[in-house]
Amino acid sequence: MLLTGLLFGLGCKDTGTNPDKNLTVNQQAAIQYFKDIALGFEFGNASEVTRKWSSDIRILVAGEPGNVLLNELDDILNDLNNLISDTALKLSLTDESADSNMFLFFGEGEEFAQLDNRATNLVDSNFGLFFVRFNSLNYITSASIYVDTVRPTEIQQRHLLREELTQALGLAKDSALFQDSIFRESFAGVATEYNRFDEAIIQMLYHPKMSTGLDADAVDPILREIVTEVIE
Repeated sequence: MLLTGLLFGLGCKDTGTNPDKNLTVNQQAAIQYFKDIALGFEFGNASEVTRKWSSDIRILVAGEPGNVLLNELDDILNDLNNLISDTALKLSLTDESADSNMFLFFGEGEEFAQLDNRATNLVDSNFGLFFVRFNSLNYITSASIYVDTVRPTEIQQRHLLREELTQALGLAKDSALFQDSIFRESFAGVATEYNRFDEAIIQMLYHPKMSTGLDADAVDPILREIVTEVIE
């Protein structure tokens, strides 16, 4: 969920060790960032391959988010729907539990753990959590998300909401590469907006040419093909 920042010159071509001189330094960085974030999970023994949703995401909100977080949620959904506009998949809110496939809880950890027992031993040491289920084709079919609204500050809550929701899309790891990334692994310099590399890896995961079940070697040629569409 965080780290020290690296600077990459916009549009700068690497004429030395660049394995593909047609890619800019930023495009190479985006490919590596995708591999750092989008393959596997921080915990557990799931294989390190690409996973994503293939159907609309319908979010049921529970707990006590308050106006600030509800407004933040609207902003996040708008950002995500714009970034993945090349697919038919859309994110929206629903009031019907039977219609939902993503559960988003705002409140105390103990209460969330009563609703999702996978969080029982995790809520004391985490301000935010997400859990996903996926099928044999590595498509995500459901998700459960927790945002603590008691212990963290308001800006940290906003960061947690954007981070956990985005990770539940299949970008499930943290990184220390960019200070202003929502995937940064700590709360130092908390980000509440996507940086350009965050946007790029979201777009690449939900690009029509991106498949599920791809490891680092298999995904590389696809990333090299599509990265030029999402970052200069």
